[in-house]
Amino acid sequence: MEQMRPGYQVRSISLYGYEQAKALVLSSHGEPKDVLKLHGHSISPPHGDRVNIRFLASPINPADINQIQGVYPTKPSWTTELGTADRIAVGGNEGVAEVISKGSGVTGIEKGDWVIMKTQGFGTWRTHAQTTADKLIPIKNRVGLTPKQVGTISVNPCTAYRMLKDFVDLQPGEWFIQNGANSGVGRAAIQLARLWGIKSLNIIRKRDSEEATQTMIAELKSLGADAVITEDDLNSRDKMQTILNDGRDKLRLALNCVGGPQVNSMAKHLAPGSYVVTYGAMSKQPVNLPMGLLIFKDIRFSGFWVSRWKTPEDKMACVEEILDLIRQGKFKDVPSQEIPFKHDSSEKTLVAAVQGTLDGFRSGKGIFTFDE
Repeated sequence: MEQMRPGYQVRSISLYGYEQAKALVLSSHGEPKDVLKLHGHSISPPHGDRVNIRFLASPINPADINQIQGVYPTKPSWTTELGTADRIAVGGNEGVAEVISKGSGVTGIEKGDWVIMKTQGFGTWRTHAQTTADKLIPIKNRVGLTPKQVGTISVNPCTAYRMLKDFVDLQPGEWFIQNGANSGVGRAAIQLARLWGIKSLNIIRKRDSEEATQTMIAELKSLGADAVITEDDLNSRDKMQTILNDGRDKLRLALNCVGGPQVNSMAKHLAPGSYVVTYGAMSKQPVNLPMGLLIFKDIRFSGFWVSRWKTPEDKMACVEEILDLIRQGKFKDVPSQEIPFKHDSSEKTLVAAVQGTLDGFRSGKGIFTFDE
């Protein structure tokens, strides 16, 4: 075991330079509490085009849960290379890691670089990994950034960015409406819209008390929300007319992560030819489309999945633009709850953190953080 030295972090290394890794893995699909296990294994020194990385921060996203359940389009990366006879997969799709060693054939990535994953399905809920350099995107300029910021950049902020850009050419002064406004995507959309001069109309669920509801409204307005309403307000003609001030021709985009009847309630306020973009289905309720919205208002209903990038370069350009906004203090982090993932962390604690995301027990995004 390497000894602690001033200015150095402790690393679990066995004889001959093998990294000792821990990972949350699954061998079959199911609920996280039933299928996730903590697995330990050794990682050999890298050679050729291979790279050893140490994770710094890995969030727990709803899509990660769906992937474990087996209901997500992107499947886990099953393997027998982690010291098991039967195939297993590591949970998690998003995160940031540090390069700790590399093979002689690796170019473009250096020891000490921070890297994010090029595609989903990598498996980020682990202390260490060995992979090939072509599966990583280096973050060369990490000045002014924290691991948590970089580790959560590629899903929620990029989803908000692309939905605001890809469907409607919104101009300054025009509006979009969204449900799930206090989610990670919702908060990112509010901030990006404010920077671009676009107005946002944001829908939230009523909290347990009026005080808690008003606190949430104030929090979103502090991010730049122009209007925050409850689901009940959405169905109030007078309330909506007051907010839009006869400017419904400028409400041209709706972002939906909830589903169910609420989608039609949003769509009926849109200008003709507008888009409703669905990127989630939290209510698990279907959307029944009124023919009038299609025939007479030509409202277009589209789906969005952030994993569909034209090229890795497109993803990197989006990531770098948002990271620059963070450096400039123009983009705030989503509220989060850090869950330490150490070599001595218990399986029960780590699995409970994942299951807790499904049960909605925490006030912020759960993020595994690694300090070894």
